[in-house]
Amino acid sequence: MLLSTASSARDIFVDNIAGDDRRDGSTERVSGRAGGPVRSLRRALALASGSDRVVLQDTGEPYRESVTLQAGKHTGVPTRPFTIVGNGATLDGSAPVPQDAWKHVDGNTFRFRPSRTSFQILFIDGKPLVRRFVQRELGFPKLQPLEWCLFDRDVYFCVEKDKLPGHYDLSHTALPVGITLYEARNIVITDLVIQGFQLDGLNAHDSVFDATLVGLTCRGNGRSGISVGGASRVKIIACLVGNNGVAQVRTEGFSRTEILNSDLVEAENAPAVVRDGGLVSVTADDAPGS
Repeated sequence: MLLSTASSARDIFVDNIAGDDRRDGSTERVSGRAGGPVRSLRRALALASGSDRVVLQDTGEPYRESVTLQAGKHTGVPTRPFTIVGNGATLDGSAPVPQDAWKHVDGNTFRFRPSRTSFQILFIDGKPLVRRFVQRELGFPKLQPLEWCLFDRDVYFCVEKDKLPGHYDLSHTALPVGITLYEARNIVITDLVIQGFQLDGLNAHDSVFDATLVGLTCRGNGRSGISVGGASRVKIIACLVGNNGVAQVRTEGFSRTEILNSDLVEAENAPAVVRDGGLVSVTADDAPGS
């Protein structure tokens, strides 16, 4: 059965500009009536199974979706894992802040309420703005121009003199998780940028075994770049994880996470690794905790 699964594996191509979800994903370019790339990663995963490879085209336009790999459908075999080949493409969970969502508070300070409020990051021109963390015993912080904070479920933002929020290209973390792994085995995800998600860039939720993440960049996510929980077993290799809200890598439960030659860029309020359970090993001369 394992030999049959591996021998029948195929490549499914995704192109979010030239693709069409009515096609079968069998070729990188449009071919015949049905051949050609699909448009969304979600559709590719619906078509894929076993030891298939999902191959993304880096079009320069982010893939704006949230997907799940689950159980037998996205489970490979040790000699040929189920694979997502990112080719440098970006999976982005951010969304613009509607101009009419902003309410004036006082002076140069405005606020809006996002639909998901437990974790947030506010971006300007696609880059995280400086955040002020609220300490209730000290009261509401004095925001400087182009600083923001999260307070009582609202995002507060201080504009520059003689400007309004509509003068800026502001976006925020909107979709919950970039890639969720659940009860799947023998998975490899390579060369993908995962950013702008409200919780985690990638979350190995539970019972994920033999998952290998290679060359990922996980940045600007509201809680963590990579989260490993339950009884999952995940290996993180040559990844760049930074600018995430609470932790760069977080673990919980009875998980085991192996981090090899990766760059975890910790910040004052977002350590390199936050453990709420699980075992973590870090191997690299210059990595935190090595």
